[in-house]
Amino acid sequence: MLRHAVTVGALFCCALAHAEPQLTEPRNDGVPTGSGTTLPKVTLSAPQGGWSVKRMIRVAGTCSDPTVNPIVVSINGDRYLLRTTNGNFVREFPAARGRNVVTVMATNTAGTGKAQATTYAEIPPVPFKVILTSDTDGVYTDLHLYEPGEHSMSGTSLLPDNMPHVYWLNTASPSGGTFFLNEQQGSYDVPGYGPYLYVHRSPPAGVYLVAGNYWPSGDKAHTLATLNLTLFEGTPQEIRRRVDVPMATHGTTRELAWINVLGDGKALIYVPGKDPPVGPPLWPSNLDAAASTLRQRAQSDAAGEGG
Repeated sequence: MLRHAVTVGALFCCALAHAEPQLTEPRNDGVPTGSGTTLPKVTLSAPQGGWSVKRMIRVAGTCSDPTVNPIVVSINGDRYLLRTTNGNFVREFPAARGRNVVTVMATNTAGTGKAQATTYAEIPPVPFKVILTSDTDGVYTDLHLYEPGEHSMSGTSLLPDNMPHVYWLNTASPSGGTFFLNEQQGSYDVPGYGPYLYVHRSPPAGVYLVAGNYWPSGDKAHTLATLNLTLFEGTPQEIRRRVDVPMATHGTTRELAWINVLGDGKALIYVPGKDPPVGPPLWPSNLDAAASTLRQRAQSDAAGEGG
């Protein structure tokens, strides 16, 4: 079952941790590799293949080298980083309609071992999926979604103050989206690689902003945030986009991508700094100004100063 919220206790723990990022051991840039010298063997206990009618895929198994942490999970090309405990790993991920190819990779000094399974999901298509990971342990790279609201457009101008804000402290989406906190091994507040996920199975037409908010630990090292966007997954209109964005400054909020859902299986993606500038008639005329307002709002909300 999809989770629309977490317990009050879990959110309270998140608020404390985000308000005062905890010091950690020095971090490494890039996804770390295990220290073992024998090629790791990955064994999957789930999924086991075949057909399913579930909206979630359970990925579970073991890695023969317990020093490999995290492992890399790829589902139809979408990358997730998943922590291990003594070589064990488990987590559920949103399934796509039809074929789901699950590949789990573990890397140490001897190379990369992998295991793969394919499952077919008889479920409705997934029109809107957002995945955010980072390559650095001990930090928070939080996912923030701004959804189109009833009065978020006036003519060609976007009214950012009227866009509902969905993030770790306010996971309830007014339009029916589902925000998944970074839950691993029963904890809902794990700094590090992520993943943070947002899925909307019936996204209303309009303009969305996907942003990331960076909370480093005491050593202030940077991280590389990776955003995977998948729109209309499992349909002929499927759109995929990967965005890599470096983040370095405490409290930095970066707009990672704008998405304009047009309806009828059509949408546009605009990545600031990577794509040519956009504007009317397909985009609002004030995206830069709206982004500035939303950056300030995200940083205020994440610091517990807003709602």
